[in-house]
Amino acid sequence: MNILRQIVIVSALNFRNLRQRFWQSLVIVVGTGLVVGVLLSMLSMTEGMHRAYISTGDPGRAIVVSGGADQESMSHISRAIAPIIETAPGIQKDVDGRPIADRGLQVGVPLKKKSGIDAYCFMRGFGPKGFVLRPDFKIVAGRMFQAGRRELIAGVGARTVFAGLEIGDKVIMPDGPWTVVGAFTSGRDIIEGELIGDTDTLMTATRHNDYNTVIVRLASLDSFAVFKKALTTNPALAVDVARQTDWYHRLNNEFYTVVSGLAYSVGSLLAIGALFCAINTMYAAVAARSQEIATLRALGYAALPVAVSVLAEAVFLSVAGALIGAAIAWALYDGQQDSFGINVFYLTVSPAMVGLGILWAVGVALLGAILPSIKAARRPVAEALRAT
Repeated sequence: MNILRQIVIVSALNFRNLRQRFWQSLVIVVGTGLVVGVLLSMLSMTEGMHRAYISTGDPGRAIVVSGGADQESMSHISRAIAPIIETAPGIQKDVDGRPIADRGLQVGVPLKKKSGIDAYCFMRGFGPKGFVLRPDFKIVAGRMFQAGRRELIAGVGARTVFAGLEIGDKVIMPDGPWTVVGAFTSGRDIIEGELIGDTDTLMTATRHNDYNTVIVRLASLDSFAVFKKALTTNPALAVDVARQTDWYHRLNNEFYTVVSGLAYSVGSLLAIGALFCAINTMYAAVAARSQEIATLRALGYAALPVAVSVLAEAVFLSVAGALIGAAIAWALYDGQQDSFGINVFYLTVSPAMVGLGILWAVGVALLGAILPSIKAARRPVAEALRAT
């Protein structure tokens, strides 16, 4: 009888007897499900933030900040410099013949979360070309704010997380209350978790003299090099220029490194616990199968099929636990609105993350079952029979 056939027969016998070891087997299922469920629930934040940032960027747009600025709020573009940026070559023109460029401002606004916790929300200033730059913007309730007035619109993400953003509510700013007049969507990007008002009015309210950014629509994807060269070689300017996608990729990477590192650290600690559970459970399973294993060996079955059957059992139970844990994480978190710091986004449990969870489960199963499988394969037949 060839080895492959022996493996199939021994593994089938093993799976048939799982019901007799139900509670022992359940330890592996629950342990692995806990590991995968916690890992995916934490990574759902990382994945959700990643998708929000990536959705915000557009390779057809470029962002200009002051030299050395790592964040929009740290950038200072003066009123004298902004027109020079907007007349640089490589910018697409609108139907009115003017460059599609918008001067932006970003400030933190104190609000309360619906849970009652004090927090901050970003408020972003848009100028006349702000919405021309972003055709994915859509007003879903109320109306657009009017330039020169203390009015704002709230992203659907911000409205979900923060209190006091219903139409007609007031948001307190340094110059007095601003009225929420509408709600918007923008393709589930990071801006959906922000408030938007008129840039110049917002500058007056917050006593800012400079803009934070100038964002432009490029004439073509190839126009970026021309646009960047014109600005960075101008001795009158001290600015950094980036494609908007690259800018948000960098911001996302800073967050991703921290949160994913935390998720994997916690997941690894839980995996170690699950590993010891798997080792103990599989040793107990080998002991419970002593008579069966001895009989098979006496009938001429090789050691390898016995070892493989132990590994197969551990992998099967771990994968079952991983699927249960992934299903629970998906049901509880996928698509739910959440916030981290000042950012609002949708939690995401993707198929790739589920695949990662299954790989973790398989790894834990193999590590946990390797020693018990070797013991089962090497145990002398006579000793196994005496043990029964």
